[in-house]
Amino acid sequence: MLHLASTARLLGVLLTLFSLAMLPPAAIGFLYGESTAFVFLQAFALLLLMGGLLWAPLYRMRQELQARDGFILVVLFWLGLGIAGATPLFLDPSLQISFTDATFESMSGLTTTGATVLSGLDDLPRALLWYRQQLQWMGGMGIIVLAVAILPLLGVGGMQLFKAETPGPIRDNKLTPRIAETARNLWYIYLGLTVACALAYWAAGMEAFDAVAHAFSTVAIGGFSPYDASIGHFDSAMIEAVAIVFMMIAGMNFALHFLVIHRHTVAPYRRDEELRTYLLLLAGASVVVVTFMLVTGFASDTTEALRKGLFHVVSIATTTGYSTDSFYLWPGFLPVLLIFLSFIGACTGSTGGGMKVVRVLLLAKQGLREIKRLIHPHARITVKVNGKEAPDRVVQAVWGFLAAYVMVFVVMMLLLMVTGLDQVTSFSAVAATLNNLGPGLGEVGANYASINDFSKWVLVFAMLMGRLEIFTVLVLLSPAFWRR
Repeated sequence: MLHLASTARLLGVLLTLFSLAMLPPAAIGFLYGESTAFVFLQAFALLLLMGGLLWAPLYRMRQELQARDGFILVVLFWLGLGIAGATPLFLDPSLQISFTDATFESMSGLTTTGATVLSGLDDLPRALLWYRQQLQWMGGMGIIVLAVAILPLLGVGGMQLFKAETPGPIRDNKLTPRIAETARNLWYIYLGLTVACALAYWAAGMEAFDAVAHAFSTVAIGGFSPYDASIGHFDSAMIEAVAIVFMMIAGMNFALHFLVIHRHTVAPYRRDEELRTYLLLLAGASVVVVTFMLVTGFASDTTEALRKGLFHVVSIATTTGYSTDSFYLWPGFLPVLLIFLSFIGACTGSTGGGMKVVRVLLLAKQGLREIKRLIHPHARITVKVNGKEAPDRVVQAVWGFLAAYVMVFVVMMLLLMVTGLDQVTSFSAVAATLNNLGPGLGEVGANYASINDFSKWVLVFAMLMGRLEIFTVLVLLSPAFWRR
């Protein structure tokens, strides 16, 4: 039985808490003497009132939520905050954007996608720029807690890998016995990485505001920047090196970070097969991109090839979406290769998007097992990760996730093409949003301002589905879910 009243009460509480997110950018606005500060105060009052009106009539409800309620709460939470987060963007007269564009920008921030409809960022008020970066930081922490502490309990979209014989915190590694403790420990790690990243950016030459702003989106693997030229604005090899290091760290399983800190040993890193695969993919793709740049003469020397190639491979493969160059204009197959890297994405339990490395690893091992079965039809061949057998239920869930992913991708791509967008734009726009990457190819190479409103709403839904592992959303569309 669904407990919709209790779910609504919790949404009221969450919306009330989210209203507090309007205060830091308001403070930034006052600090820099910007009138935008008052817009954030208006948004704070409005969201606080809406949250209170949703919570007050139901505050006595204390029903214990079940797994099915969790699906509704998670989806409505992210969808509701995406719309609520659009409030200051829509109200601010310096932007003058539609509700559709404001929601697109807000959802892109909270889901750490990094796709934008804005331009002229260099001239926008500091309060707005801070708010965009803050949205991504909040979303990055949200997905970590969701992926490591909540979704495994719901057993959706292959996330039960955390409960199975893989490097997850719920059973074998026992990150902590309680979700609240798990969330708190992950928060400490996330906050610590953010502080370290900000200090590293500052030491590399960024001003304090820029250092904190970029640390927010780097650790969240978001990709927003206060500048139209992104990281390329600074034209600094040192800053790019800092970004590469922290993008790679944020793309790793945060449960592994906890275990390494808790046990005072790097052994969990060494033993984790998903991490090894992740690093090998980054290294292999970097070699291919750098070599092609040198062979074709696109890069003038090895230093330029390494600087451009390595940065964009890490940025796109981890689904961060930072850029120092217009990679969508690069020659040959390079733009498409980079987009395809985002399909794999980062590690499970990271702030990154994509299908996740461990799923692709399991799919590859399952494919090899089927080939061996053709050769040895009577042999018992298992699929192992980290030397432990992956249960058939987990392998089946991964195949189910892939089937759902392909189905959703095709439908959304066709919907975009129906509106008149070309094939390259439609394909890359869905890939960039469903994988929570951000930048695409074709018409959406620079930003998404020029595409039609219907396509933007389709892509908003793609961001949400990509961030919530697809099944979390699809299950609500199933008639069986709503039956008693």
